[in-house]
Parts: sequence; structure tokens; C-alpha cells
Amino acid sequence: VYSLIHVLQKPRVCILGGGFGGLYTALRLESLQWPEDKKPHIALVDQSERFVFKPLLYELLSGEVDEWEIAPRFSDLLANTGVQFLKDKVKVLKPSDHLGVNGSNASTRGGTVHLESGLHIEYDWLVLALGAEAKLEVVPGAVEFAIPFSTLEDARKVNNRLTILERKTFGKDYQISVAIVGCGYSGVELAATVAERLQNKGVVRAINVETTICPTAPPGNREAALKVLSSRKVELLLGYFVNCIRRASELESTNTPTEVESVETVPGFEKYILELQPAERGVQRKIIEADLVLWTVGSKPPLPHLEYSDVPFVIPLNARGQAETDETLRVKGHPRIFALGDSSALRDSTGRILPATAQVAFQQADFTGWNLWAAINGRPLLPFRFQNLGEMITLGRSDAAITPSFIEGLTLEGPVGHTARKIAYLMRLPTDEHRLKVGISWLTKSAVESVSLLQSTLSKVLSDSSARSD
Repeated sequence: VYSLIHVLQKPRVCILGGGFGGLYTALRLESLQWPEDKKPHIALVDQSERFVFKPLLYELLSGEVDEWEIAPRFSDLLANTGVQFLKDKVKVLKPSDHLGVNGSNASTRGGTVHLESGLHIEYDWLVLALGAEAKLEVVPGAVEFAIPFSTLEDARKVNNRLTILERKTFGKDYQISVAIVGCGYSGVELAATVAERLQNKGVVRAINVETTICPTAPPGNREAALKVLSSRKVELLLGYFVNCIRRASELESTNTPTEVESVETVPGFEKYILELQPAERGVQRKIIEADLVLWTVGSKPPLPHLEYSDVPFVIPLNARGQAETDETLRVKGHPRIFALGDSSALRDSTGRILPATAQVAFQQADFTGWNLWAAINGRPLLPFRFQNLGEMITLGRSDAAITPSFIEGLTLEGPVGHTARKIAYLMRLPTDEHRLKVGISWLTKSAVESVSLLQSTLSKVLSDSSARSD
């Protein structure tokens, strides 16, 4: 067995997953004051070489941000820290801290993580922050034909597909058809962004099993979103779930009569047919066609798919595949393992599992870092209490809505909401150095756009003045 980490005496912390939960926990640990002999050796493992600030992925489609701004390399972010980054994937967990072993109520042993590359990491403390993957297999055809929107690779793929469709249909009388499955925050943000990008060259349809969009959102955010979607002519198909997705060519070859009479396709592109089933009885089913199908519903944590060496002592998971934790974010029965974000099944004061949002992961990372410090230094751990600061939704290049929790009834919409949202997320970027670089970049772009707008306005004024003179 090859031990990748072997640092005498110093605690060894292994963090699995480099999203908001994992990366920000590592940075929090680095920022704390440690006794010289207690400062841990930290290893951060992620299968991607880049951290992705997911709430700003939509801005990649609109062209508002550059990839380096929202997806910096881990090696750059961690260059001035003691955190060791490993681009690898977890294969096997071998925890050795089970409560009750040999009659003991505590354990001084951690365990080992086996990576797909063959490397083994011995740890004293483990953090599970593996996030979640898109869940497409629930609907026939979704895995083959739909594109999720939760990773940098997904955003690249969607952007490339849209670019090719735009290029192939340029100058032609053809409406690009995009179907978006799901009308939660992600689906609505995607619908607003894609509709704005396509303008009068495309049709966007958003499908949701609920009879409203963003059912858990504050009323102000929902109303602002409905207003924008209506102005961009997004067709909302509410109260329907997708029964299956098929290639249009397959449907035609079966000679099955459908509501889609003729299917015009883009050269070199397959068109898809979505069968929609009503959620309520008495409503007729629908069949729609699309050049591009985007998927924003359902997720699955990868924890159930990991291998465990000792079957009787697996990580306790709930039905969703999330680790059951106590209030301090420690996994139940495993005092040396913490779980947060999508990997955790922590409940709020009402008994509901906390939502898998960036805001929750930010706050849990702060607590996880502190509680690791406390555990290593023999101090009491703090119970996590989520503080809802409000909710934000992007609706295009200069449109967004923000409903802060500390001012009842207030919703910032339009350009004001858009600016406030960008500032809020700028302040949440992982390091001071990266925040500074991105802030300068955004200010420069804003200045260039302002100059361009001024030039356009002046040209129009001069043109109008010249026309009147003639």
C-alpha cells in the first residue's frame, strides 16, 4: 500500500470534492490560527482541474463572463496555500473510526481513501463534499438525448450546440427550438438566458410538473421571472412531466400518428420529440419537438456508488444517497468524518433537509472548517444553524431579481438586481487575488460597453440631426 501522505505528528485532513463545500472548507482551514504542531496537512481531491462557480454558469451562455473568471484552476487558487491538490477520483472508502468498536465511544483512528489512479491517502479527518450528479435515467431517452446543466463541461456543450445551430440557420427562415425540462431556479435561469440569446431566431419551451415556476422561491423573484419569461415569449408547459424523449427520425419510421405533423431539421442535426404526460387527469398529453433538450431536474449524490471495505460499517445514507449527519456536520457513527453540501442530509429546525444551494454550502464550509479546528485542538464543536440571507435569480445579461431576507417585501429587479447579484457573487469568489482579477475584468468590460453605448447613441443623434437638416 502506497501512502501518499505521511507527515509525522501533524494531523492529516482529506477533503473529497472541490466544489463550494470542499474548496471553501480547505481555504477556511488555511485561514485559521494553528499551534505549530497542530496545523494539518490538507489534501483536496477533485476529478476536475478547475473549480466552478456554478451560479455564474449561465453568464457563459450569454457571453457576459469569460471561463477563467468563473472556472479558475485549483492549482492557481491554491498556489499560495499549504493545500495539496490531487486531480483524481474516489474509488474506495476505508474508515476506521466507527463508534462502538471494541466497546469504545471514541476513536483516534481515521482511515484510508483509495483513488482510481491507484494512490491511497491515509487520513485522520475526512470531509465528504462530493456534490451531486444530474439524474437523467428516470426518463427513457434522457441519458442519450438531453444535456444537463450543472458542470463546466455541460455549459461548454450547450454553448457549442447553440453556436452551431445559430451558424447553420443564419440568414434562413428557421426557428431554433429549445426544450428545457424543469422550472426550478436552474430551469428558469436557463430559459431566460437562452431566450435572450436566440431572440426572434428561436423558440424556448420550459416544462414543469408543478403548475407554477420556482415553487419554493419568494413571490418577488417568481413574479419578476414570469414577467421576463413572458416578455421573451418563453412558452411555459406547466403541469406536465416528460414521459420519454426520442429521435424524430425514429418516430417517423414507426409510422405512428402524432400531433407533430412535419419535422423540419437543421442539416447535420438530429431533432428530438418529447412526449409530455399531464400531471392531472382530464388534460390531454402533448408532443413537442426540439433541436436541443436541456435537463435541470433531479440529482444524485455519488456516495452510494463508492465502494466500502467493511460492509457492516458503511456510511449511513438516507434514501437520497446523502450522509446522515449530526448538528455539527459529523457523519453519524463516524466522529472523524464530516459531510456537507449535497453530500449531507442535515435538517433545519422544521425537520426538512436543507436545500442543495450554494448559500447552504458556503455557510457549511465555514462551520466545517471551524469544527475541524475545534476537534483537532480538543475544543467543543459548534452546531450548524443555517441563516437564510435571501435568494437571487439571473434573468439575462442585464436582468436579475434579488429578495433579501432581512427586508420583508423587498425585491430588487432589472439592472439594479443584476448589478447587486454580480457584486454579491464577486465577494463570494474563493480568494482575494481571484476576486481582484475578476473585479478589474468586469469593470473593464462595463467601461467598454458604456463607451460603445455612448458611441451608438451619439451616432444615432448625429444621423437624426443630419436627416432633419436635409
